[in-house]
Amino acid sequence: MTKKIKITATAENFEQAKALLDLGIDTLYIGESEYALRLPNTFTWNEIRDITELAHAVGAQVTVAVNAIMHPEKMAAIKPYLDFLQTIKVDQIAVGDTGVIFVLNRDKYQLPYIYDASTMVTSSRQVNFWGQQGAIGAVLSRELPKEELIRMAENLDIFGEILVYGATIIHQSKRPLLENYYNFIKTDEEKSKARNLFLSEPKDETTHYSIYEDSHGTHIFASDDVDMMTELATLCDLGYTHWKLDGIYTPGDTFVKIAERFIQAKKLLEAGGLTPIQAFVLDEEIRSLHPTGRTLGHGFYDLDPDEIK
Repeated sequence: MTKKIKITATAENFEQAKALLDLGIDTLYIGESEYALRLPNTFTWNEIRDITELAHAVGAQVTVAVNAIMHPEKMAAIKPYLDFLQTIKVDQIAVGDTGVIFVLNRDKYQLPYIYDASTMVTSSRQVNFWGQQGAIGAVLSRELPKEELIRMAENLDIFGEILVYGATIIHQSKRPLLENYYNFIKTDEEKSKARNLFLSEPKDETTHYSIYEDSHGTHIFASDDVDMMTELATLCDLGYTHWKLDGIYTPGDTFVKIAERFIQAKKLLEAGGLTPIQAFVLDEEIRSLHPTGRTLGHGFYDLDPDEIK
């Protein structure tokens, strides 16, 4: 039986959302500024409603990111937002804070959720525990090598979402690290994602850790963005059929064109197979489209688990 593949993609505005839906993206991933982390762009509540209606009109879904670290002031104000998301019938939310999950269960919200604790989701036992608490799926850590993914696949009770394209977070601090640094050197400079700041290892100038600061703190990303095109057939064979495309550092039409290549790969796999040559050609096209100055790799996928510290 052919496995059904689901592709989730971020959207930076209404026009891009429509273009992605026209391609055949299954789920749009969006959110607003107060409760969502690391999006290409944030939306107003009305815009979230409009995009949800747009997706539902063509049979697609919407996942709303509610994945921020919920400090007490955020938790005190979150119920009206959850009420709104339930009212407009978003298909699911992505959430990692246990306080939000408690509220969802306590108040019997009809809001399915995907468990997303970022780098913390590393075992099938952990994923299945949250499945028992009501999660319909889990965002797997970006730092899982192939051997561990193989072991997890044998034991998962709910789906595990895999990042197959985009930047991958490696650290978040509530502290305003960039602001503190600028204060120390007595300068006042832009700290947002648009500045395209990065860090490098002192002894390795090829490293490129993207960094920016917002109201949630400081975010640092891995040196390589992820591109798993040549491994999609293997992931599919293992049962990882929920893929995520993240356009946080790939803006506009470029991201749409890259998403189109993953749609092509999905169709080939669902039709019977994606050959290594087909995957190589699509991979080369992605690399030609990928933003200049940003490198691509498999992340932790090819590493020996015993070498990961």
